[in-house]
Amino acid sequence: MTPAAQQYDPGCGPEPHRSGMIEGLIHAAWIIPVVAVLVLILFLVLGHAQWSNAWVHFLSALVYSAMIGGPSAILLNWFSHRYTGRLGRWVVVPQILILLCAATFGALAAAVILQLAHVVRNYGLEFRYSFPFALIITLVVGLSVTTYETLRHRLAYATLELRTRQVEQERAYKLLAEARLSSLESRIHPHFLFNTLNSIAALIPSDPRRAEDTVAKLASLLRFSLTANQNGLVPLAQELRIVRDYLEIEATRFGGRLRYTIDVPDSLADNQVPPLALQTLIENAVKHVVSQRPEGASIHIRAARDGANLRLEAADDGPGFSLDAITQDHGLGNLIGRLELLFGERGMLDVARRDGLTVVSLVFPAETR
Repeated sequence: MTPAAQQYDPGCGPEPHRSGMIEGLIHAAWIIPVVAVLVLILFLVLGHAQWSNAWVHFLSALVYSAMIGGPSAILLNWFSHRYTGRLGRWVVVPQILILLCAATFGALAAAVILQLAHVVRNYGLEFRYSFPFALIITLVVGLSVTTYETLRHRLAYATLELRTRQVEQERAYKLLAEARLSSLESRIHPHFLFNTLNSIAALIPSDPRRAEDTVAKLASLLRFSLTANQNGLVPLAQELRIVRDYLEIEATRFGGRLRYTIDVPDSLADNQVPPLALQTLIENAVKHVVSQRPEGASIHIRAARDGANLRLEAADDGPGFSLDAITQDHGLGNLIGRLELLFGERGMLDVARRDGLTVVSLVFPAETR
């Protein structure tokens, strides 16, 4: 259950209970006069009251409604807010008991008040006469209002949960858009473009074919950054093409300082991966290891099935780093957020030292289309 939904779910904390008491008072404010009017009309139709003394019967009905309807509304709203989520359909049983108690004690209290007000002479006779009517009216009105309010709250809860999921989905799309823009900005940074274009210019006299290929790879890389799949997943084969293009472009800058291997079985080509996920790992290694050391670095790219999950790894022979130093604005921090939104707890990014290498791993459910 999402955090926003928990804030609304009945029985999750003191706030819903106070809300139930307030709603009970609001309901009582309009239920009491409405029921009094309906009872008066019913008595007039049945001949139990005359127009000549209609105001007396209305005041009596108002007292009964206040003594029964007020406590019923408050108790039912408080109880429903607290226990509907726990009891489910069985909540109707204690709700009926609440209505029966409210009808009994409310009718008795109303009879006593009417005797004190000299409207009736004997509260015992009044109670015996009025109790069956009070019981029936209380059950009909109480259960009807309670059923309506329960359905209304469930609808509001479902609406809030749906809106929460929509907000999370929009946040996922926003993070994906930011990842694309961040990736694009890193590639069209003047330093990157100038070095790439200078490398292309240097290749034109000596190796025009490679210069042309580098231009095509640069265009493909920038195009993919802008047009990554809107649903947040792309085939691993497509992601690997972008990774190779990126490495080949960087190879024109670093030459022998950039060494890499790719070990990915063809059987995994159709597995769906977050766009620019593996490329982000490679870019991080190039930026923080290859470019920072005179001897450069070796990067090893691997992919394998790990049970029901897919594992992507990018290993380099650099000094390593800790995820604790990664912020949300960092490329890896953005990638962690995307994995969480796309796969929840089943998606993770991990950094470890293994056999003298820094291994950055992505693990998420294996899916194919």
